[in-house]
Amino acid sequence: MEPLLFWALETLFFNDFATQTNSQSATFQNLFSNQTSGEENGNSQTSSPSTVSSANTPLAESIQLAAKNTGLSPALLQAVGTVESSLNPLAVSSRGAIGVMQLMPQTAQSLHVNPYNAEQNILGGAEYLKSLLDTFQGDLPLALAAYNAGPGAVQHFGGIPPYRQTQNYVQKVMATYQALSSSTPKIT
Repeated sequence: MEPLLFWALETLFFNDFATQTNSQSATFQNLFSNQTSGEENGNSQTSSPSTVSSANTPLAESIQLAAKNTGLSPALLQAVGTVESSLNPLAVSSRGAIGVMQLMPQTAQSLHVNPYNAEQNILGGAEYLKSLLDTFQGDLPLALAAYNAGPGAVQHFGGIPPYRQTQNYVQKVMATYQALSSSTPKIT
């Protein structure tokens, strides 16, 4: 059996039986309709902002729930997910980052989330981003740089690290966030 097919079946089995929710089955069924291609450099990139097609899609619901639970903007979470993985729950980077929010396995474990479960991945990414915002006193570009390069790199350099990939990442997330914030209705 092909490794990706085996992984997908294993993930479906885990999601359906570990969480016992109907939305997980719907999430798996909708995964392929939400996929777009990305780069293999640790973060999938897109040239323009993606939008979650409907407030009724499992990804949109997960983003809304994570935003509500963390107090972060849904547009910010969608921007991070768009730049990280093109909102692809099946994304796995060459460095091992997993899912929509591209969580490293160690980060997911510390957050007590299953990175292969889209809803948990989004919530874990939101919680991690919230903790970085707290660490960097609400400075969004620094928190995004830390999300990408690690908080140690941001602290070491006293700002956004001089890594081209991280600098591009921060610019893309900020631009995507701005575009999504101006085009999507505010959630109350």
